[in-house]
Amino acid sequence: MTVTSPAAHVSVRPARAFRGRIGRDARSGHYAVPGRYRLHLSTACPDGLRIAVAHTLLGLDAVCPVTLLPAVPDCPEGGHSALRPLYEASAHRYPGPAAAPVLSDGWSGRIVSTHDRDIMRDLAHRFDTGGPSLYPCGAESEIEAVERMCVEGIEGAAQRAGAVGGEAAECDMALAALLETLGALDRWLDGRTYLIRDEVTAADVELWVALIRLDTVHRHHLDAAAVQRIAGHPALWSYARRLTAHPAFGIHLDLDGIDRRHHAQCRGPEAAGSAVQILDWAAHAAR
Repeated sequence: MTVTSPAAHVSVRPARAFRGRIGRDARSGHYAVPGRYRLHLSTACPDGLRIAVAHTLLGLDAVCPVTLLPAVPDCPEGGHSALRPLYEASAHRYPGPAAAPVLSDGWSGRIVSTHDRDIMRDLAHRFDTGGPSLYPCGAESEIEAVERMCVEGIEGAAQRAGAVGGEAAECDMALAALLETLGALDRWLDGRTYLIRDEVTAADVELWVALIRLDTVHRHHLDAAAVQRIAGHPALWSYARRLTAHPAFGIHLDLDGIDRRHHAQCRGPEAAGSAVQILDWAAHAAR
């Protein structure tokens, strides 16, 4: 799949506090040993949801256990008090929020990484459980392009289109960029089951989470006409329904948690689009 990132505003993601990697052997320091590492995730957070789906697809329950965190962080700065000991053990007097996701090392009691996409890649590359190849040989550039498309063309464009107090012209341009991205994906997915290969890959995990965010978070700040235009991509939303029915995807869908997290973090007023749900996610997950 050839993807061209939109030329508009590039969404800025916060810098990750820890970016260690799991290596191939003992010389790397952090190397792959079943049971050594633990994931700390909130599936109401898009980063945590991506990792949770990948973890299940790869069949890593016994290899790398998961601790699930509350949907809404319990610290004023947006962190989780349960993660504070890990952060303080990893960086003396760590000043920032004890945020999830976290990949921790049980041997040292410290954090390996808080970077969601690095964590996904290391889980996929370093532990062979016979699951699907989430990063198949030769597909890395395509997957990275889909990541950019989701961050910039969907997440970033949707944020700007529904920005509180934004100039009408800027919101219209952002909505046009969002619809252009969705239209390109809709045309590409017509007649396809998955995004870039004949089986599920990390690209599908990326896009599925972006579409969930679009329908459960961003539509609340768009007008009804905009949401109806977003919904007018049948191949794209049919693809989202199929993935939601996949047991590795739908099992992690915490709609109530996503809603509570959104309302805890967002102070902007809702627009008319809040009433126009695109998919009945819970019904498809139940299947």
